[in-house]
Amino acid sequence: MNERTFDPSNAHRLEAPERLNWMPPGEVIVRLGLKPGMVIADIGAGTGFFALPFARAVGSGGAVWAIDLQPEMLRLLEEKLRREGDPENIRLLEGDAGHTGIADGACDVAFLANLSHELDDSSAVLAEMRRILRPGGHLAVLDWRSDAPFPPGPPVEHRIAADRTIATLTENGWRNFKLSLLEAYSYLLIASPE
Repeated sequence: MNERTFDPSNAHRLEAPERLNWMPPGEVIVRLGLKPGMVIADIGAGTGFFALPFARAVGSGGAVWAIDLQPEMLRLLEEKLRREGDPENIRLLEGDAGHTGIADGACDVAFLANLSHELDDSSAVLAEMRRILRPGGHLAVLDWRSDAPFPPGPPVEHRIAADRTIATLTENGWRNFKLSLLEAYSYLLIASPE
């Protein structure tokens, strides 16, 4: 953890209704091409803003690994799952983006939302994403645009611009980039490992 790591005392912000306008999960699901039976790793899952819609999209034959390095966030997600009816295809796992604890080649999609500015070692994270992806799998990075106003999101100086994310991915052997803007504040970048 570092000073940029999300503070669990602000978890209520992750449930703010306006987030549905800033980064609509339904639109992300469509752009990721999620289908029943797929396995998704939601790295930095927080309170499950994406994990729950992903779980519905992949259905009972699929699975979502909801990974967070902060036990407090996983407890909040666990409480939310109990309140909303615990989907059997969501698995909570304490881990970080560089050490997820997921088996080799287990996932169709590795998803990191609003996490880039918190990472200290992008190369280690990208190696971990490559390790957990199945052949034909994809990495999806949803992050705050550096040209969008603050608030919402982290301070502009903490944001990682899309071109910088592409450069980091390229340096680490990723390819087949598909970049799209998501509403006024975010971008979604999808890439494949070598």
